[in-house]
Amino acid sequence: MFILAAYILITAAIPLVRGGPLPKSAKFDWSSTKALIAFGDSYTYVQGTHGHQNFSFIGDQFNLAYKPEDLLDNKIVQNQTGTAEGGPNWVEYLTGCGTEEGLTSPQSCKKQLWDFAFAGADISTEYTPLHHNFTVSLVNQINQFKQYGHPVLTQKVRKFKQAQTLIALWIGINDINDSAAYAVDFPTFYKSLTDTLFASVEQLYGLGYRSYLFMNLPPLDRTPGNLAKSDPSPNATQIAWYNAALADHAAEFSDNHRDAHVMLFDAHSRLGAILDEPHEYGIVNTTNFCPGYDQPDIAVNYQNYGCPTPLKEYFWFNSGHLTSHVHEVLAGQIERWLRQ
Repeated sequence: MFILAAYILITAAIPLVRGGPLPKSAKFDWSSTKALIAFGDSYTYVQGTHGHQNFSFIGDQFNLAYKPEDLLDNKIVQNQTGTAEGGPNWVEYLTGCGTEEGLTSPQSCKKQLWDFAFAGADISTEYTPLHHNFTVSLVNQINQFKQYGHPVLTQKVRKFKQAQTLIALWIGINDINDSAAYAVDFPTFYKSLTDTLFASVEQLYGLGYRSYLFMNLPPLDRTPGNLAKSDPSPNATQIAWYNAALADHAAEFSDNHRDAHVMLFDAHSRLGAILDEPHEYGIVNTTNFCPGYDQPDIAVNYQNYGCPTPLKEYFWFNSGHLTSHVHEVLAGQIERWLRQ
């Protein structure tokens, strides 16, 4: 795992001070955090009543602008299709916001969840094409937030305070999948991708946000589809290169902004550990997914679809996403880590 800013915590849990002591403003306290603002792709997206069905909390590429009341009245939808995991995902479990069946206003949560991730998003069309013409890339998610979301949260949402807000970003899954067969020098390509990512993060810093959580790539070389291939795409080396580029940029961002607290959670290692020792987490299947995962009665009639166990005992929800149970396990690990 890595923690950047006040110090870096490396795998051996040895603190490494970067450039001397930080200002007091760089301290981070999860227990006093009152809001989480999320950006990313389908691993992070939640359905909103003002969102594009199956893709977003609010708006899409054709509807980037929204009125303050649209955001203030928006509700998190929790049902079988409210996320890409068949149930609550990591940001919902982490905040405890929107985990209950039905509708939840972010403003009603002890830790507010404002989720601007878009399912299918890449970082920028500069490198990879949109999955759909309505997809909002990470760059445009942050542009949209800067213009429409930030003013509403800071001026109209009761109890919202920037000093008690964490920015969470999990992006790159679609980028590495979509570009895996490109004829490029991948370390250089991934550096360019993360250059663009952190150029957008600079905009968030310019708005006054000082706490950041980055998630690195999961072990995508171990998806059911890749396990069936002799040559996985993306492969473990490509994933390691991307994660190294992300870590380098996070360290540089931390060095350049000594008043910010920058954290990089090693999701790759944590998820890999679950795959290696699944029974410790109540998981019995790590190599396949239930073919009836999207059926409305899958929770009770899973055997009718050729699935010997309930979905919560699978690691993979479908060909590329984790089950809600894995998201819950991961969120618990993140929360314990943040409390450290």
